[in-house]
Amino acid sequence: MKMQWMLILGLIFALITAVFAVINVNPVQVNLYFNVVQVPLILLIIGCALLGGLIVGFYGIYRQYRLQREIKQLKAELAQVPAATTPLTTSSVDNDPLKPMYTDNDTTATSFSNRK
Repeated sequence: MKMQWMLILGLIFALITAVFAVINVNPVQVNLYFNVVQVPLILLIIGCALLGGLIVGFYGIYRQYRLQREIKQLKAELAQVPAATTPLTTSSVDNDPLKPMYTDNDTTATSFSNRK
């Protein structure tokens, strides 16, 4: 669904850019630092829009490549983790909640009757 919205928004942006470019057909001066060129504004607008699209596209490809590489690295790390650890099968703690913590014969516990 997200891709559909991105496609629709991209088409709307392209339509607005095309209409804006067709309205502005007058030639303009472009200073290229070493030369001055007369270019129709329509070519300048469309060229800049295409250049911006290429920059965004290449950045998206780079980001995808970086994320895929990170996923591959994390999967390799995850494959090493289960081999290094073993799950606990027995517990050292008695899980009986009704068992008293100490008995009457236990001398380590201090009870109120032993106090003077």
